[in-house]
Amino acid sequence: MSDQTKGVVYAAITAFFWGLLAIALKMAVRVVEPVTVVWFRFFIAFISLLAWQLCVRPASLKVLIKPPLLLILAAILLSWNYLGFMLGVHYTTPNNAQLFIQAGPMLLAMSGFLFFREKFTGVQWLGFIVAITGFGFFYGDQLLGFFEEKNQYNLGVLLTLSGAVAWTGYAISQKILVKSYTSAILNIFLFGFPTIIYLPFINLSPLFQLHWSWWLLILFLGVNTLISYSTLAESLRLIEASRVSVIIFINPIITFIIMGILTYADVEWIAHERMTPVTLLGATLVLSGAFLVMRKSRKIRNPEVSQEQ
Repeated sequence: MSDQTKGVVYAAITAFFWGLLAIALKMAVRVVEPVTVVWFRFFIAFISLLAWQLCVRPASLKVLIKPPLLLILAAILLSWNYLGFMLGVHYTTPNNAQLFIQAGPMLLAMSGFLFFREKFTGVQWLGFIVAITGFGFFYGDQLLGFFEEKNQYNLGVLLTLSGAVAWTGYAISQKILVKSYTSAILNIFLFGFPTIIYLPFINLSPLFQLHWSWWLLILFLGVNTLISYSTLAESLRLIEASRVSVIIFINPIITFIIMGILTYADVEWIAHERMTPVTLLGATLVLSGAFLVMRKSRKIRNPEVSQEQ
């Protein structure tokens, strides 16, 4: 298998795991508090990466003793990105959270124009207009489905958007930091920092009362973070970042398809999605617009930056 093929496969694995993520998160918050779910994801990724680095390059961990302020800022922003997305899923639905989190890559592209003097093409401006129009259609129609819980829905949307803004700041910080540090070292701190700061807010007692099947779900969320990060790093090592971004961009489409199937099947273990023609039109416009923005934005993308969800 050629490196190009391997890179595509790794990127597809990342997209698949991210496509499942919002659905798994929605199920998990039925039995575990949102902040505890987020902590568990960081904890598993942190312990795994730390153990690996201790085996291969223990001396490189000295940066963790006195981290630069920019790295601390990036960790704070990533911490909120994870929690903002988690709360967005909790208060709305997987489809809603997946769609509104796409504001992150679009804002990152805009930051290249505002802060890094990068050229913004006509196609990118068109993409922004299309995406904003789509957000309007999608939001208005989804709000009708939450007619008794509009405040909850609006809160979920705002939290998701705040997570997207936080991710943009994290990505810009990471873009600067990778010039001086390896992505492995950075991510150990980025995963370890929230593992510590969220510790006072978690509630582990429900975990000890869970059926083993729920434990598998919680463990899957932690492994999801670790695997998606690892496959993303490998794909970016093997093929161009622009190709990886296009492949990974299918992850919200995966979420929409799976939730559409579950809604049609009328399952009882997850809330159904509102899948009207207006919702689908809005989602299509958002994803198409975001694709146009990101597809032409090549300089701002950093091969070591991955979006959370």
